[in-house]
Amino acid sequence: MSLFKILTRVLAVVGKELISIVRRPGALVSLVIGPFLIMALFGLGYSGYRRPLATIVVVPPQSGLPTDTDTYAKVAGEGLQIVDVTPDEASAMDRLNHQQVEVVLVAPADIQSRFKEGLRTPIDLRINVTDPVEQSYAVFLGRGLEAAINRTVIEQAVEQGTGYAIAKGITVAARISPDVIAAPTEVNLENLAPSQPTVVQYFGPAVLALILQHMAITLIAISLVRERSSGLLELFRTSPISTAELVTGKLIAFAIFSGVIATVTVTLLVYGFGAPMLGDPGHLALVVLLLIGASLGLGLLVAAVSDSEPQAVQLSLLLLLASVFFSGFVLAIDQFSEPVHSMIYALPVANGIRLISDFMFRGGTVAVWQIWMLGALTVAYIVGAWLLLRRVMARA
Repeated sequence: MSLFKILTRVLAVVGKELISIVRRPGALVSLVIGPFLIMALFGLGYSGYRRPLATIVVVPPQSGLPTDTDTYAKVAGEGLQIVDVTPDEASAMDRLNHQQVEVVLVAPADIQSRFKEGLRTPIDLRINVTDPVEQSYAVFLGRGLEAAINRTVIEQAVEQGTGYAIAKGITVAARISPDVIAAPTEVNLENLAPSQPTVVQYFGPAVLALILQHMAITLIAISLVRERSSGLLELFRTSPISTAELVTGKLIAFAIFSGVIATVTVTLLVYGFGAPMLGDPGHLALVVLLLIGASLGLGLLVAAVSDSEPQAVQLSLLLLLASVFFSGFVLAIDQFSEPVHSMIYALPVANGIRLISDFMFRGGTVAVWQIWMLGALTVAYIVGAWLLLRRVMARA
Protein backbone atom coordinates (compact mmCIF):
# COMPACT_ATOMS: atom_id res chain seq x y z
CA MET A 1 0.00 0.00 0.00
CA SER A 2 1.59 3.25 -1.14
CA LEU A 3 1.90 6.28 1.07
CA PHE A 4 0.18 8.39 -1.58
CA LYS A 5 -2.99 6.26 -1.44
CA ILE A 6 -3.06 6.41 2.36
CA LEU A 7 -2.63 10.18 2.28
CA THR A 8 -5.35 10.51 -0.35
CA ARG A 9 -7.86 8.58 1.74
CA VAL A 10 -6.98 10.50 4.91
CA LEU A 11 -7.36 13.85 3.13
CA ALA A 12 -10.68 12.72 1.69
CA VAL A 13 -11.99 12.17 5.22
CA VAL A 14 -10.54 15.54 6.29
CA GLY A 15 -12.25 17.32 3.41
CA LYS A 16 -15.59 15.60 4.07
CA GLU A 17 -15.61 16.63 7.74
CA LEU A 18 -14.53 20.21 7.08
CA ILE A 19 -17.17 20.65 4.38
CA SER A 20 -19.87 19.30 6.70
CA ILE A 21 -18.80 21.81 9.35
CA VAL A 22 -18.66 24.78 6.98
CA ARG A 23 -22.15 23.96 5.71
CA ARG A 24 -23.48 24.91 9.17
CA PRO A 25 -22.47 28.58 9.58
CA GLY A 26 -24.91 29.06 12.44
CA ALA A 27 -23.05 26.50 14.51
CA LEU A 28 -19.75 28.23 13.76
CA VAL A 29 -21.06 31.62 14.88
CA SER A 30 -22.60 30.19 18.05
CA LEU A 31 -19.40 28.37 18.97
CA VAL A 32 -17.29 31.52 18.65
CA ILE A 33 -19.63 34.36 19.59
CA GLY A 34 -21.80 32.52 22.13
CA PRO A 35 -19.12 31.99 24.82
CA PHE A 36 -18.03 35.62 24.62
CA LEU A 37 -21.58 36.89 24.97
CA ILE A 38 -21.86 34.77 28.10
CA MET A 39 -18.52 36.13 29.38
CA ALA A 40 -19.66 39.69 28.68
CA LEU A 41 -22.86 39.17 30.66
CA PHE A 42 -20.81 37.53 33.40
CA GLY A 43 -18.48 40.52 33.54
CA LEU A 44 -21.36 42.98 33.67
CA GLY A 45 -23.22 41.12 36.37
CA TYR A 46 -20.49 39.71 38.61
CA SER A 47 -18.64 42.16 40.82
CA GLY A 48 -16.21 39.68 42.36
CA TYR A 49 -17.20 40.64 45.90
CA ARG A 50 -19.42 38.78 48.31
CA ARG A 51 -22.52 40.49 49.55
CA PRO A 52 -22.09 41.40 53.23
CA LEU A 53 -24.17 39.28 55.58
CA ALA A 54 -27.05 41.15 57.21
CA THR A 55 -26.37 41.09 60.96
CA ILE A 56 -28.29 42.00 64.12
CA VAL A 57 -26.36 42.70 67.31
CA VAL A 58 -28.18 41.87 70.55
CA VAL A 59 -26.91 44.04 73.41
CA PRO A 60 -28.33 43.28 76.89
CA PRO A 61 -29.22 46.48 78.78
CA GLN A 62 -27.03 45.55 81.77
CA SER A 63 -23.93 44.94 79.65
CA GLY A 64 -22.91 48.60 79.46
CA LEU A 65 -21.93 48.20 75.80
CA PRO A 66 -22.71 50.81 73.11
CA THR A 67 -26.10 50.55 71.39
CA ASP A 68 -25.46 52.48 68.16
CA THR A 69 -24.91 50.68 64.83
CA ASP A 70 -21.91 52.81 63.79
CA THR A 71 -19.77 51.46 66.63
CA TYR A 72 -20.36 47.86 65.66
CA ALA A 73 -20.09 48.58 61.93
CA LYS A 74 -16.53 49.81 62.48
CA VAL A 75 -15.66 46.66 64.41
CA ALA A 76 -17.45 44.19 62.10
CA GLY A 77 -15.70 45.26 58.91
CA GLU A 78 -17.04 44.95 55.36
CA GLY A 79 -18.18 41.32 55.58
CA LEU A 80 -20.95 41.95 58.10
CA GLN A 81 -23.62 44.59 57.56
CA ILE A 82 -25.00 45.72 60.91
CA VAL A 83 -28.68 46.36 60.21
CA ASP A 84 -29.88 46.71 63.80
CA VAL A 85 -28.74 46.83 67.44
CA THR A 86 -31.41 45.67 69.84
CA PRO A 87 -31.80 44.39 73.42
CA ASP A 88 -34.57 41.99 72.33
CA GLU A 89 -32.97 38.61 71.61
CA ALA A 90 -36.30 36.93 70.83
CA SER A 91 -37.20 39.34 68.02
CA ALA A 92 -33.70 39.05 66.56
CA MET A 93 -33.94 35.25 66.52
CA ASP A 94 -37.38 35.49 64.91
CA ARG A 95 -35.96 37.56 62.07
CA LEU A 96 -33.10 35.07 61.71
CA ASN A 97 -35.49 32.11 61.53
CA HIS A 98 -37.56 33.91 58.88
CA GLN A 99 -34.33 34.49 56.84
CA GLN A 100 -34.64 38.25 57.05
CA VAL A 101 -31.03 38.37 58.26
CA GLU A 102 -28.16 35.87 58.05
CA VAL A 103 -26.36 36.50 61.35
CA VAL A 104 -27.35 37.31 64.93
CA LEU A 105 -24.56 38.32 67.29
CA VAL A 106 -25.49 38.07 70.98
CA ALA A 107 -23.23 40.11 73.26
CA PRO A 108 -22.77 38.89 76.85
CA ALA A 109 -24.27 40.80 79.73
CA ASP A 110 -21.25 40.43 82.06
CA ILE A 111 -18.28 41.06 79.76
CA GLN A 112 -16.64 43.67 82.00
CA SER A 113 -16.98 41.69 85.23
CA ARG A 114 -15.66 38.50 83.62
CA PHE A 115 -12.73 40.42 82.15
CA LYS A 116 -11.81 41.82 85.56
CA GLU A 117 -11.96 38.29 86.98
CA GLY A 118 -9.57 37.09 84.29
CA LEU A 119 -12.16 34.98 82.46
CA ARG A 120 -12.95 34.74 78.78
CA THR A 121 -16.41 35.84 77.71
CA PRO A 122 -18.28 33.80 75.08
CA ILE A 123 -20.00 35.70 72.26
CA ASP A 124 -22.82 33.81 70.55
CA LEU A 125 -22.70 33.94 66.75
CA ARG A 126 -25.85 32.43 65.26
CA ILE A 127 -26.38 31.90 61.54
CA ASN A 128 -29.13 30.49 59.32
CA VAL A 129 -27.56 29.28 56.04
CA THR A 130 -27.68 25.94 54.22
CA ASP A 131 -24.82 26.64 51.81
CA PRO A 132 -21.64 25.09 53.32
CA VAL A 133 -19.51 27.74 51.61
CA GLU A 134 -21.62 30.50 53.15
CA GLN A 135 -21.36 28.74 56.51
CA SER A 136 -17.56 28.69 56.32
CA TYR A 137 -17.63 32.34 55.24
CA ALA A 138 -19.79 33.28 58.25
CA VAL A 139 -17.45 31.42 60.62
CA PHE A 140 -14.47 33.22 59.06
CA LEU A 141 -16.16 36.58 59.54
CA GLY A 142 -17.04 35.61 63.11
CA ARG A 143 -13.38 34.91 63.87
CA GLY A 144 -12.44 38.27 62.45
CA LEU A 145 -15.11 39.95 64.54
CA GLU A 146 -13.83 38.12 67.61
CA ALA A 147 -10.32 39.47 66.99
CA ALA A 148 -11.66 43.00 66.47
CA ILE A 149 -13.66 42.88 69.71
CA ASN A 150 -10.67 41.55 71.61
CA ARG A 151 -8.60 44.41 70.28
CA THR A 152 -11.24 46.92 71.40
CA VAL A 153 -11.33 45.43 74.90
CA ILE A 154 -7.53 45.51 75.13
CA GLU A 155 -7.48 49.14 74.01
CA GLN A 156 -9.98 50.10 76.71
CA ALA A 157 -8.01 48.22 79.37
CA VAL A 158 -4.73 49.79 78.29
CA GLU A 159 -6.30 53.25 78.22
CA GLN A 160 -7.52 52.84 81.77
CA GLY A 161 -4.13 51.52 82.87
CA THR A 162 -2.32 54.36 81.16
CA GLY A 163 -4.54 56.93 82.86
CA TYR A 164 -3.82 55.31 86.22
CA ALA A 165 -0.07 55.32 85.56
CA ILE A 166 -0.05 58.99 84.52
CA ALA A 167 -2.00 59.88 87.64
CA LYS A 168 0.78 58.23 89.68
CA GLY A 169 3.41 60.28 87.88
CA ILE A 170 4.66 57.58 85.48
CA THR A 171 4.66 59.77 82.36
CA VAL A 172 6.52 57.21 80.23
CA ALA A 173 3.25 55.28 79.96
CA ALA A 174 1.82 58.02 77.76
CA ARG A 175 4.42 57.45 75.04
CA ILE A 176 2.71 54.34 73.66
CA SER A 177 -0.88 54.65 72.57
CA PRO A 178 -3.43 52.00 73.57
CA ASP A 179 -4.01 51.26 69.89
CA VAL A 180 -0.36 50.27 69.36
CA ILE A 181 -0.31 48.12 72.50
CA ALA A 182 -3.50 46.32 71.46
CA ALA A 183 -2.25 45.72 67.92
CA PRO A 184 1.54 46.16 67.72
CA THR A 185 1.76 44.74 64.16
CA GLU A 186 -0.02 45.36 60.89
CA VAL A 187 0.02 43.50 57.57
CA ASN A 188 1.29 45.05 54.34
CA LEU A 189 0.07 42.86 51.46
CA GLU A 190 2.30 42.51 48.42
CA ASN A 191 1.18 40.37 45.48
CA LEU A 192 4.21 38.99 43.62
CA ALA A 193 2.22 37.57 40.71
CA PRO A 194 3.41 39.05 37.39
CA SER A 195 -0.17 40.03 36.46
CA GLN A 196 -3.43 40.70 38.27
CA PRO A 197 -6.25 39.84 35.85
CA THR A 198 -9.82 40.92 36.43
CA VAL A 199 -12.52 38.39 37.23
CA VAL A 200 -13.59 38.06 33.59
CA GLN A 201 -9.99 37.82 32.37
CA TYR A 202 -9.17 35.21 35.01
CA PHE A 203 -12.03 32.93 33.98
CA GLY A 204 -11.26 33.36 30.27
CA PRO A 205 -8.72 30.49 30.01
CA ALA A 206 -11.05 28.20 31.94
CA VAL A 207 -13.92 28.98 29.56
CA LEU A 208 -11.60 28.43 26.58
CA ALA A 209 -10.42 25.04 27.85
CA LEU A 210 -13.95 23.92 28.69
CA ILE A 211 -15.28 24.99 25.27
CA LEU A 212 -12.48 23.23 23.40
CA GLN A 213 -12.92 19.97 25.28
CA HIS A 214 -16.72 19.88 25.01
CA MET A 215 -16.70 20.94 21.36
CA ALA A 216 -14.08 18.38 20.36
CA ILE A 217 -15.76 15.52 22.24
CA THR A 218 -19.24 16.30 20.95
CA LEU A 219 -18.42 16.94 17.30
CA ILE A 220 -16.23 13.90 16.69
CA ALA A 221 -18.47 11.57 18.72
CA ILE A 222 -21.65 12.63 16.91
CA SER A 223 -19.89 12.42 13.54
CA LEU A 224 -18.83 8.81 14.08
CA VAL A 225 -22.10 7.67 15.65
CA ARG A 226 -24.11 9.28 12.84
CA GLU A 227 -22.02 7.46 10.23
CA ARG A 228 -22.52 4.16 12.03
CA SER A 229 -26.29 4.62 12.30
CA SER A 230 -26.56 5.69 8.64
CA GLY A 231 -24.62 2.68 7.37
CA LEU A 232 -21.51 4.59 6.28
CA LEU A 233 -19.26 2.47 8.52
CA GLU A 234 -20.41 -0.62 6.67
CA LEU A 235 -19.50 1.13 3.42
CA PHE A 236 -16.10 2.04 4.86
CA ARG A 237 -15.58 -1.60 5.84
CA THR A 238 -15.96 -2.70 2.23
CA SER A 239 -13.77 0.14 0.93
CA PRO A 240 -9.95 0.27 0.94
CA ILE A 241 -9.93 2.78 3.83
CA SER A 242 -8.71 1.37 7.17
CA THR A 243 -9.78 2.23 10.70
CA ALA A 244 -6.50 4.05 11.30
CA GLU A 245 -6.99 6.18 8.18
CA LEU A 246 -10.56 7.00 9.11
CA VAL A 247 -9.58 7.97 12.67
CA THR A 248 -6.59 9.99 11.44
CA GLY A 249 -8.70 11.91 8.95
CA LYS A 250 -11.32 12.79 11.53
CA LEU A 251 -8.68 13.81 14.06
CA ILE A 252 -7.00 16.13 11.56
CA ALA A 253 -10.28 17.67 10.40
CA PHE A 254 -11.64 18.41 13.85
CA ALA A 255 -8.21 19.48 15.12
CA ILE A 256 -8.05 22.09 12.35
CA PHE A 257 -11.54 23.33 13.19
CA SER A 258 -10.85 23.40 16.94
CA GLY A 259 -7.53 25.15 16.33
CA VAL A 260 -9.28 27.91 14.40
CA ILE A 261 -11.82 28.33 17.19
CA ALA A 262 -8.99 28.42 19.78
CA THR A 263 -7.07 31.04 17.78
CA VAL A 264 -10.11 33.28 17.43
CA THR A 265 -10.97 32.85 21.12
CA VAL A 266 -7.47 33.67 22.39
CA THR A 267 -7.36 36.71 20.08
CA LEU A 268 -10.66 37.98 21.46
CA LEU A 269 -9.49 37.31 25.02
CA VAL A 270 -6.29 39.29 24.56
CA TYR A 271 -7.46 42.14 22.34
CA GLY A 272 -11.16 42.20 23.18
CA PHE A 273 -11.10 41.62 26.94
CA GLY A 274 -7.53 42.83 27.56
CA ALA A 275 -6.36 39.56 29.14
CA PRO A 276 -2.60 39.43 29.85
CA MET A 277 -0.48 37.33 27.49
CA LEU A 278 2.91 37.00 29.19
CA GLY A 279 4.01 33.60 27.89
CA ASP A 280 5.45 32.39 24.61
CA PRO A 281 2.60 31.97 22.07
CA GLY A 282 4.31 28.80 20.84
CA HIS A 283 4.12 27.21 24.28
CA LEU A 284 0.47 28.21 24.57
CA ALA A 285 -0.22 26.73 21.12
CA LEU A 286 1.40 23.46 22.20
CA VAL A 287 -0.83 23.25 25.28
CA VAL A 288 -3.95 24.02 23.22
CA LEU A 289 -2.95 21.41 20.61
CA LEU A 290 -2.46 18.74 23.28
CA LEU A 291 -5.76 19.71 24.92
CA ILE A 292 -7.55 19.36 21.58
CA GLY A 293 -5.84 16.05 20.87
CA ALA A 294 -6.75 14.55 24.25
CA SER A 295 -10.32 15.82 23.94
CA LEU A 296 -10.72 14.35 20.44
CA GLY A 297 -9.38 11.03 21.70
CA LEU A 298 -11.90 11.10 24.53
CA GLY A 299 -14.61 11.90 21.99
CA LEU A 300 -13.60 8.86 19.94
CA LEU A 301 -13.98 6.71 23.04
CA VAL A 302 -17.46 8.16 23.59
CA ALA A 303 -18.35 7.27 20.00
CA ALA A 304 -16.96 3.76 20.35
CA VAL A 305 -19.15 2.94 23.37
CA SER A 306 -22.30 4.74 22.16
CA ASP A 307 -25.04 2.88 20.31
CA SER A 308 -26.93 5.96 19.16
CA GLU A 309 -26.58 9.70 18.68
CA PRO A 310 -28.67 10.57 21.78
CA GLN A 311 -26.43 8.36 23.91
CA ALA A 312 -23.32 10.09 22.56
CA VAL A 313 -24.85 13.48 23.40
CA GLN A 314 -25.73 12.27 26.90
CA LEU A 315 -22.21 11.01 27.55
CA SER A 316 -20.77 14.29 26.25
CA LEU A 317 -23.01 16.25 28.61
CA LEU A 318 -22.00 14.01 31.52
CA LEU A 319 -18.35 14.73 30.76
CA LEU A 320 -19.17 18.44 30.58
CA LEU A 321 -20.92 18.26 33.96
CA ALA A 322 -17.96 16.40 35.48
CA SER A 323 -15.58 18.96 33.99
CA VAL A 324 -17.49 21.89 35.47
CA PHE A 325 -17.38 20.41 38.98
CA PHE A 326 -13.98 18.69 39.04
CA SER A 327 -11.67 20.55 36.65
CA GLY A 328 -10.98 23.60 38.80
CA PHE A 329 -13.57 25.69 36.96
CA VAL A 330 -15.76 26.02 40.06
CA LEU A 331 -13.76 24.49 42.93
CA ALA A 332 -9.99 24.28 43.21
CA ILE A 333 -8.63 20.79 42.50
CA ASP A 334 -6.58 20.75 45.70
CA GLN A 335 -9.83 20.86 47.70
CA PHE A 336 -10.57 17.26 46.69
CA SER A 337 -9.15 14.31 48.59
CA GLU A 338 -7.65 11.11 47.22
CA PRO A 339 -8.37 9.12 45.14
CA VAL A 340 -10.68 11.66 43.47
CA HIS A 341 -7.88 14.24 43.39
CA SER A 342 -5.68 12.05 41.18
CA MET A 343 -8.56 10.85 39.00
CA ILE A 344 -9.45 14.44 38.08
CA TYR A 345 -6.38 14.78 35.86
CA ALA A 346 -7.82 12.18 33.50
CA LEU A 347 -10.03 15.03 32.26
CA PRO A 348 -8.06 17.00 29.64
CA VAL A 349 -9.67 20.27 30.74
CA ALA A 350 -8.30 19.88 34.29
CA ASN A 351 -4.77 20.16 32.89
CA GLY A 352 -5.67 22.70 30.22
CA ILE A 353 -7.13 25.26 32.62
CA ARG A 354 -4.00 25.33 34.79
CA LEU A 355 -1.55 25.41 31.88
CA ILE A 356 -3.35 28.04 29.77
CA SER A 357 -3.76 30.28 32.82
CA ASP A 358 -0.07 29.90 33.74
CA PHE A 359 1.23 30.75 30.28
CA MET A 360 -1.12 33.71 29.87
CA PHE A 361 -0.94 35.23 33.36
CA ARG A 362 2.47 34.07 34.65
CA GLY A 363 4.53 33.67 31.50
CA GLY A 364 5.34 30.02 32.28
CA THR A 365 4.38 27.10 34.45
CA VAL A 366 5.91 25.07 37.25
CA ALA A 367 3.50 22.21 36.48
CA VAL A 368 5.42 20.86 33.50
CA TRP A 369 4.21 17.38 34.38
CA GLN A 370 0.72 18.41 33.28
CA ILE A 371 2.01 19.02 29.75
CA TRP A 372 3.30 15.43 29.75
CA MET A 373 -0.02 14.33 31.21
CA LEU A 374 -1.90 15.89 28.30
CA GLY A 375 0.42 14.14 25.87
CA ALA A 376 -0.09 10.80 27.62
CA LEU A 377 -3.86 11.26 27.64
CA THR A 378 -3.81 12.08 23.92
CA VAL A 379 -1.95 8.86 23.07
CA ALA A 380 -3.93 6.68 25.50
CA TYR A 381 -7.37 7.91 24.40
CA ILE A 382 -6.64 7.76 20.67
CA VAL A 383 -5.05 4.30 20.80
CA GLY A 384 -7.85 2.98 23.03
CA ALA A 385 -10.52 4.41 20.73
CA TRP A 386 -8.76 3.01 17.64
CA LEU A 387 -8.75 -0.49 19.14
CA LEU A 388 -12.45 -0.26 20.01
CA LEU A 389 -13.40 1.21 16.64
CA ARG A 390 -11.59 -1.60 14.82
CA ARG A 391 -13.95 -4.04 16.49
CA VAL A 392 -16.94 -1.81 15.72
CA MET A 393 -16.05 -1.60 12.03
CA ALA A 394 -15.42 -5.31 11.90
CA ARG A 395 -19.00 -5.91 13.14
CA ALA A 396 -20.52 -3.27 10.85
